[in-house]
Parts: sequence; structure tokens; C-alpha cells
Amino acid sequence: MKEYIEERAVEIANYIIKYNATVRQTAKQFGISKSTVHMDVTK
Repeated sequence: MKEYIEERAVEIANYIIKYNATVRQTAKQFGISKSTVHMDVTK
């Protein structure tokens, strides 16, 4: 996995945990698609 994707995945995971956020809320916060959020946190 490319380094920037790995860093983004960690940021996303931390955000979801900290705010108990949904995939939809997280996608909106980071300006990415729901699919991207799902892929980042499951791989």
C-alpha cells in the first residue's frame, strides 16, 4: 500500500473511533467517497 494511502487510512480509522462516526459522515469530513472510506479501513 502506498504511504499516503496508509496514512489516510490511519487518520480515517482514528476519526471513526474518536467520533463514533459512520462511513457516510467520515466520507463527508474527508471529502472522499464512501467506497474509499470502506476500502481504506477494511484492507
